[in-house]
Amino acid sequence: MAPTGEVVFGSGDRVCAENRLRWDLTPEQIHQLTDELIAKTKKVYDSVGVLDLDHVNYENTLKALADVEVEYTVQRNMLDFPQHVSSSKDVRTASTDADKKLSEFDVEMSMREDVYQRIVALQEKLEEESITPEAKRYMERLIKLGKRNGLHLPKEIQEEIKKIKKKLSTLCIDFNKHLNEDTTNLSFTREELGGLPEDFLNSLDKDGTEKLKLTLKYPHYFPTMKKCYVPETRKKLEEAFNSRCKEENSAILKELVELRSQKCTLLGFTTHADFVLEMNMAKASKKVASFLEELAHKLKPLGEEERAVILKLKEKECQKRNLPFNGELDAWDTRYYMTQVEETQYAVDQNQLKEYFPMEVVTRGLLDIYQELLNLSFQQVEGAHVWHDDVTLYCVKDRTSGQVVGQFYLDLYPREGKYGHAACFGLQPGCLLSDGTRQMAVAAMVANFSKPTADAPSLLQHDEVETYFHEFGHVMHQLCAQADFAMFSGTHVERDFVEAPSQMLENWVWEKEPLQRMSKHYKTGNPIPEELLDKLIKSRLANTGLFNLRQIVLAKVDQALHTKTGVDPAEEYAKLCQEILGVPATPGTNMPATFGHLAGGYDAQYYGYLWSEVFSMDMFYARFKQEGIMNPKVGLDYRNCILKPGGSEDAAEMLKKFLGREPKQEAFLLSKGLSIELEPGTPCAC
Repeated sequence: MAPTGEVVFGSGDRVCAENRLRWDLTPEQIHQLTDELIAKTKKVYDSVGVLDLDHVNYENTLKALADVEVEYTVQRNMLDFPQHVSSSKDVRTASTDADKKLSEFDVEMSMREDVYQRIVALQEKLEEESITPEAKRYMERLIKLGKRNGLHLPKEIQEEIKKIKKKLSTLCIDFNKHLNEDTTNLSFTREELGGLPEDFLNSLDKDGTEKLKLTLKYPHYFPTMKKCYVPETRKKLEEAFNSRCKEENSAILKELVELRSQKCTLLGFTTHADFVLEMNMAKASKKVASFLEELAHKLKPLGEEERAVILKLKEKECQKRNLPFNGELDAWDTRYYMTQVEETQYAVDQNQLKEYFPMEVVTRGLLDIYQELLNLSFQQVEGAHVWHDDVTLYCVKDRTSGQVVGQFYLDLYPREGKYGHAACFGLQPGCLLSDGTRQMAVAAMVANFSKPTADAPSLLQHDEVETYFHEFGHVMHQLCAQADFAMFSGTHVERDFVEAPSQMLENWVWEKEPLQRMSKHYKTGNPIPEELLDKLIKSRLANTGLFNLRQIVLAKVDQALHTKTGVDPAEEYAKLCQEILGVPATPGTNMPATFGHLAGGYDAQYYGYLWSEVFSMDMFYARFKQEGIMNPKVGLDYRNCILKPGGSEDAAEMLKKFLGREPKQEAFLLSKGLSIELEPGTPCAC
């Protein structure tokens, strides 16, 4: 049986509804507070580390570590988050420095053999005593992490591991800093930007002559790659985009891969992928390899059909514009012709469509849908303390009890030096404080949607609406999780499950009722015409073969780098593009050097986006699609079974509770436009 839809809010915890985050720190304060935080935290570790092994107990060991973790997490986020969002370069630099220093300190604390020994002693002692299941999980996780850091190995090996871990964290920070701080721009005449709408062209800066400046940030790059009919412009842009930070990041990536390989060998793992995957649902690299291989095999025929259609479109376009046709698809063609497929085969005009998605209407609709679905209420906080004028803050309460759940920031428009993608950052973990009250969770959604201009509001492409829904799903996970320990708060679940809750919520932007609720024409206020809506919903399957095969290419590059030796990232990427997509990588580019995930915590785990979709589609089709997509009972089950535990339970258990059975792969395969050969009721390979 699937569960019932009653509200179970917390465990009767008293909530401490205080946002403890400050965003007005100067570079000097950031440096000073970093040193203070390190000293304060180290003191607690030191006091646990000198305890007499016979005198360890829950309070002086486990609880002491859990309490300092909450404090440390809040302060650390306050110091290292500004590197992604501050408009002051000095603050961003100070914040990056703080992140490096704190990452080194994290390594030091994760390598404390004395503390590890106290936890092991406590485990032996506590076998008789009763502690909560989550406290037991916390203790076991600390021991497991200790072993994964080699704390059971000889001292000299521990020192070697510590050195490698410190170097790795600095390299990862630098890799992504280079991408964030990239200011490359290219200049084009209006003619060279043919096919782009007026509102877009008017929003561009001039370069001192009459030419218009394009940066490589998403709001410039993607619209141009999709709509500009001048192939030479797309070629220059694609080449520059996939050559960002090529020199410095190629060197970093090479070193990252080597160091990861050295570390896993010291720890007794065959490959870095196997080391990482031990903590995931997949468990081993062989399982991931066969998952990707099987999926690629199933999608290949679909991809080839789509490729043939696109080649025909290119041939037609070349004749129409008097351009030579080389019989090939180039890397700068794919997005342009994929957009044409949507517009010709499904008659969805993206430029017309975005007029129905003004930012304010989308935001209002999105917030309403989430409130209704999850039994929450959101209230904008007037005059809130934020890091930039563009940022808004909302307070979230449970609708039934009126209890504060948390707060979230929205920072939606691009700025120089700002984080370049869309992401959710957990800032204050929702967990128990030392006095037993519950700290409310605080998260931020950071994105780069087009800014409003003098003539028009910010208008979103439909895929941006999808991104908005996805990232906001992470925000809800951060806020609705009710774990006791910071380590299990928010989205701290298995890395190959973390995307599932958000991916599931993307389905709402492909359903009629939610789409109607978050759209109206920015001039006339009219709803999206029924006909356009139907075409949009049908177009979900457009290019699904090629899109998912590209995800497989990226996942395979990631796996190859972390399972084989001596792999050249650019060559591997080019080889897989050719083999799997039939689209060559542009010579001279190095896409993996721009692939932030490789240095952003997704190493050997990019497959997780596809893997978790198996679960997101199963949850959506088995419950919401069956029982009603705005059904508040199913929404509450979802909040209680999937979001509320945070990482305090295994994902497999949460899924079983919500689905009332083991997960299956059918819905996932159907959502990719594939027919199913499985017997009904066959469990999925995952």
